[in-house]
Amino acid sequence: MDTGLDFLRRKTVLLVDDTADNLALMSGLLKDLYRVKVANSGEKAVRIATESPPDLVLLDIMMPGMDGYEVCRILKAEPRTRDVPIIFLTAKAEVEDEKMGLELGAVDYLTKPISPPIALARVRNHLLLKASADFLRDQNEFLEKEVARRTEEIVAIQDVTILAMASLAETRDSETGNHIRRTQFYVKALAEKLQRHPRFAATLTDGYIRMLFKSAPLHDIGKVGIPDSILLKPGRFEPAEFEIMKTHTTLGRDAIEHAERALGTPVAFLSMAKEIAYSHQEKWDGSGYPQGLSGEAIPLSARLMAVADVYDALISRRVYKDGMPHAQAFRIIVEGRGIHFDPDMVDAFVELQEEFQAIAARFHDTDADMARKGEQIERMAGRA
Repeated sequence: MDTGLDFLRRKTVLLVDDTADNLALMSGLLKDLYRVKVANSGEKAVRIATESPPDLVLLDIMMPGMDGYEVCRILKAEPRTRDVPIIFLTAKAEVEDEKMGLELGAVDYLTKPISPPIALARVRNHLLLKASADFLRDQNEFLEKEVARRTEEIVAIQDVTILAMASLAETRDSETGNHIRRTQFYVKALAEKLQRHPRFAATLTDGYIRMLFKSAPLHDIGKVGIPDSILLKPGRFEPAEFEIMKTHTTLGRDAIEHAERALGTPVAFLSMAKEIAYSHQEKWDGSGYPQGLSGEAIPLSARLMAVADVYDALISRRVYKDGMPHAQAFRIIVEGRGIHFDPDMVDAFVELQEEFQAIAARFHDTDADMARKGEQIERMAGRA
């Protein structure tokens, strides 16, 4: 049994010719092997093919009105029919005619009078080639969809993991979860503003900014390792207490490094999260911690987070304090230009101040947030 022929019997061939005798001849030759549709004009052929694409088109060239070349152009321009093989069937036997047809996208060229065995063999071969191409195209489409699905799944797992880790840190801090969201959007706004700046354009790609947004919530993850008696203290730290508090940067970096080692492979968002956690308390003039880095020795991601984190700390209310008005926080950030912060980032902040205010309003701390946080701190203080 010829399984190839059995398979091909389900294929549809569209015959296009303005001469009834030619249509009858070719239809009689093909009807026992394939499903056959006929069109006696170019216009009708285009309508039939676009409504229900055939598996192959046998197309006459010399027709009144729309000729075969124009039909071919139209079908190859349409997404639904561009992959349908077209065989020109014509009395035109000049090399230039054949060349034009092939350049338009036809797969073959048969001259009249035809040889039935040759015509049948070529139709069969091109149907088999199309079936193979369709199979490969379907496989590639399936693989692309599967890769996209798995990538989306991995990204979702990453996002959930980050938020879970960040929420863990938030449960032990005086800040609310809205601080995480605000700082995420602050750093994204700053990075996008600086994307065209000559100093930053090469680094601040769209991919970098996506990783920055994803990594930002982990900036204070190290606070889970700070004793409650220090972490929850409402007033100023004693020198010894401040030294302990400063270790949250190192603790955060070490926790993320441990996660990297457990995975056994580098992960871009974890590498950036490690930079932010370790270096966001560094200052432009070198007076920050933990390493006392200065200027561009401080990672770019950490410099962006420094502006976002300090601004939010200033304007946000806590259980033990009210938030500072924007104008006062704005003045402090500007005064820190070239001392605490990268000067160009402060300039970007100045231009973005209305957007910062909008982000703060969008993710503001409600009375319910503060009440919940107050209860949480009381419980933790009771255990300390």
